Formats: sequence, C-alpha cells, structure tokens
Amino acid sequence: MSDPVLAPEAPADALWAALESCATAMALVDRDLLLRTVNQSLHDWLGAGARSWRGERLALLDASPPRLNEAATRALAEQRRVWLRDARLRTAIGDRAADLALTPLDADTLLIELQSAPVDHSGLRLSESLRGFAHEVRGPLAGVRGAAQLLQRRLHEPDLVELAGLIVGEADRLAALSDGLLDTGAKSNRARINIHEVVERVAALLSAESETLRIRRDYDPSLPPLAADADRLQQACLNLARNAVEAGAQTLTVRTRVEHGARIGERSLRLALRVDLADDGRGVPAELVDTLFEPLVSGRADGTGLGLAIAREIAHEHGGEIAYVSRPGATVFTLLLPLGEAEA
Repeated sequence: MSDPVLAPEAPADALWAALESCATAMALVDRDLLLRTVNQSLHDWLGAGARSWRGERLALLDASPPRLNEAATRALAEQRRVWLRDARLRTAIGDRAADLALTPLDADTLLIELQSAPVDHSGLRLSESLRGFAHEVRGPLAGVRGAAQLLQRRLHEPDLVELAGLIVGEADRLAALSDGLLDTGAKSNRARINIHEVVERVAALLSAESETLRIRRDYDPSLPPLAADADRLQQACLNLARNAVEAGAQTLTVRTRVEHGARIGERSLRLALRVDLADDGRGVPAELVDTLFEPLVSGRADGTGLGLAIAREIAHEHGGEIAYVSRPGATVFTLLLPLGEAEA
C-alpha cells in the first residue's frame, strides 16, 4: 500500500528523510504558505486518512484564522523562530489544540513543529539556577522575618502592627516556596480553600506596595470551595497582578465567576473557576505576544521574566490554564481552574 503522504521534490530528499523519521509532527511550508510536505507523525495526528496535503494552503489547517498564516508570514519575513501558543487546528476528529514552533530554514522554506497542548514550557523545576537562588535566599528571608517580628513588638499603631505581620507572613510563604524549589519531589499542600481569601490576600499585598493603585472587586459569592494549594495560587495571582502594576495600571479589577462548559487545552469541563484580573495599563507589547509565558522573557530592562512563567506553571499544576487578551488601556489575564469532579 502506498504511503498517503506524497514525496517531496528531489532537492529536499535528505531533509525530508530526516523529518519523516521523527516522532515529532512536522511540515514544510513554502513562501506562498502552501504545504510542501507533511511527515507521517503529523499526518497521523491530523487523522487525515489517505488525504495528501501537498500543495494545499496552510490556512486550511487553521481553526482560528488568520493566526497561523500571520505567524508563518512573520517567521519568514523576520527570519526568526515564532511560537504560536495554543493554536487551534482542524483535524478529521474535530478541532485540536497544539503549540507550534515555526522556524525559517531559508527565505523560501518554513519548518513547522507541533506539540500537543497543554505543555509545560517553563522547565522551572529542572532549573539548577533557580534552585541555587532558592538556597541563597533563605538566609536573607530569615533576617527579614526576624526584623519584622521585632517591629511588631515595638509598634503600637494597629495599622503598622498589621503591616509588620504581613511582612512576617510573606517571609514565611517565600521560605516555603524556596523549600519547594529545593525539594523537587515535594507534594503540593492541597486543601479545600475559598478563592476569595486568596485574592483578598493578594489585594492586601498590592495595597501595601502601591498607594496609587485602585483595586475593584467583582466577586461571585456563590463560588464553591476549590481543592488547591492556597500559597501556590496566591503566588500565581500575585504575579499576574504585579504584571499589571508594572505595565502602569492605575486600576485593577479582580473578578471571580463559575464558567460552564469551559475548555482547558483539549479538555471540556462541566464547571471551571474563572479569576479575571483586568487592568488599564499599557498592555502586552506586540513583540512579546508569542513568548510572553516563557521564562526570562520580560518587557522591562530590569525584569526577570519569571513571574508569568511561574504563574502558568502553577495553573498547570492545578489542571488549569492562563489566557489573556490585551490592548493598551484594557488587558485581562484569566486564570481557569477545574471545579468539582473535574478537579480529580
């Protein structure tokens, strides 16, 4: 029986032989955004049967046009790799989610590599540099905690005593987070929690850090408890909120809702918890759209580029995801987490 994927033209035989033997789903696209070749792994992933894709438009695969064509055009024009996160592709078994790497091989040829979503791109738990940082930070944290405790004993104004207590609590939480980085086999501390207690803690920290930020609350009081690690979720929400502050936000709106029929990656959930953090800052820079959640990617010269990567890692730990929509003056980061039976 003949191979359903047509062979490429002779000059690309060596390259195609290498791609065809790869387990990673791949395709070659020409400068006109026509599919030159599709390897067997991608052909199987698409469930295309005997269909040959050679000569067909790349746009036929895009379930969210024109995202795929735009990313391919940018990769070829700028001659650099472009990541397309959570792309929706049309297949014989319905739309499927995947992350795509689009790499120009030359001015006329683009290599597309596919990874089924959700995928943890951060690699933070494998980072020896982060674990080294966690080890080094424990000493200064102990000093900060001790100084805050001394302040608590000597202060008399209730507001100042409360702020000192906040410092002690945050030093303890950071110490626990650093211990978690050092112990990569540690299990998360999950319990039934009230998400509003988590976001209120975040609001208190932001109010202590900024005197100009206005925080608005739009909570759904009927939300059920969530099985989660409260400290980890607080870290995720705090990272998202601080990202808004760093983008020049003057107002941050925190909104909680139950979402019915939510979709996380390739899963459809009956119920999900939705936390929106909406701000009026500058928005996500266009050059960071495809790499925003990757570690060491930052829009600020003094930024570490770890905040959003860690936030997404925490969301993935809980079976959830983070998404966003952004334009200057109106950016919303959304944390989606499974509720009820889906938590298992």
